[in-house]
Amino acid sequence: MAYFVLKYLHVIGAAVLLGTGAGIAFFMLLAHRTGNAATIAAVARIVVVADFLFTATAVVAQPVTGVALAWQAGYSLAEGWIVLSILLYVVTGLFWLPVVWMQMQMRDLSTQAAASNQPLPERYYQLFRLWFVFGFPAFAAVLAIFWLMIARPPIEWSAA
Repeated sequence: MAYFVLKYLHVIGAAVLLGTGAGIAFFMLLAHRTGNAATIAAVARIVVVADFLFTATAVVAQPVTGVALAWQAGYSLAEGWIVLSILLYVVTGLFWLPVVWMQMQMRDLSTQAAASNQPLPERYYQLFRLWFVFGFPAFAAVLAIFWLMIARPPIEWSAA
């Protein structure tokens, strides 16, 4: 029973990471395309809250449930597919943390522009471009982790 509870929680956490990430990207992109500072500010406020509430919770829960699940199933954490999943998880985090900071900066810049009835500053556009680029490796890594969790391919590491 513990195995299935852990597996359920792990799958839900993975779905939250993928779904929240895709949703945030979709809404931020659509808000950005309006060019309207007030719209961008409103969406960015929600996105930042969603990232802290849902994504951050799942980010913490995933390794906890993953390690417990591997232990329950009798897998070694040195299994190739688990090691690669962990590495990709770290890569995702290395892109996600700056993205959260960028979202907060874009929120603040768009809020200031809307409040002063000014156009969005160039700094907002610089951050958006970087935010957009950072999304691709993070999203690709999450998709790869999903595949590794499902397929559990035999991956051998050799010291060369």
